[in-house]
Amino acid sequence: MQKDPFRTRDHVADFDDIVADIVARSTATRATLPMVADIAYGNGAAERLDLFFPPGGRKNLPVHIFIHGGYWRMFSRSDYSYVADTVTKAGAVAVIVDYALMPEFRMAAIVEQVRRAKQWVLDNIVDHGGDPGRLSVSGHSAGAHLATFLFEKTPMPSCIRAALLLGGLYDLKPLQRSFLEPLIGITDEEAAAFTPMTRQHEPKTAVTILVGDQETPPFHQQAADFVTLLRAQGHDVRDLRLNDRNHMNSVRDLGIVGTQAGDCLMQTIATTLV
Repeated sequence: MQKDPFRTRDHVADFDDIVADIVARSTATRATLPMVADIAYGNGAAERLDLFFPPGGRKNLPVHIFIHGGYWRMFSRSDYSYVADTVTKAGAVAVIVDYALMPEFRMAAIVEQVRRAKQWVLDNIVDHGGDPGRLSVSGHSAGAHLATFLFEKTPMPSCIRAALLLGGLYDLKPLQRSFLEPLIGITDEEAAAFTPMTRQHEPKTAVTILVGDQETPPFHQQAADFVTLLRAQGHDVRDLRLNDRNHMNSVRDLGIVGTQAGDCLMQTIATTLV
């Protein structure tokens, strides 16, 4: 039987070991970095975020939002605290965001949640030493998909100066026929309404799109198609392949300075300082 190219566990032999490693790294991050935990950005039980800070004074610091993946159905912000290691080394406040999970909650609700999280940052991060004018975002997999909704082109500025999208999903239609069908059942209406390939994005946002060279073909195709779309919409896009990296070790690298992904994250934050 042919393996589903979207089922990560079928293509990453050490999937469980990597997940255990990032959870352990996240536990260490919460024990060592200054943080303010479990801040409500909305009324829902899952509408929570954690803030992590670099050492020293907290005034006019750049701010970076990270949105985790897991096919909209698994993981939480506490599993991804380790990303704050790189963010804070870049001198920024790290905002690690949670959201409700499918299938109990549907795509429309989740997209609105991440938008509320961004609005909370814009309205409140000054009180924590951050500068909302130096705001960037990153996301992995489903988190990259959700991150695109934070720099859409609307009558109001998106306020996102830079975005890093890793191993992202930008066309939902192929996922309707994947292993996810009995698990979250993406509807035709959701695929039509929440596919980033069909939407307009704010061209002032500098975007970096990353994909591991060991990812399955659909991830490479979706990344290439989204790069083409964004460039047609006037974006300054960096398009990079990560050497010897798959869907899971690439996201672990976001928390490790000196890796390709970690260094790209630091560069994304540095973009907001220009």
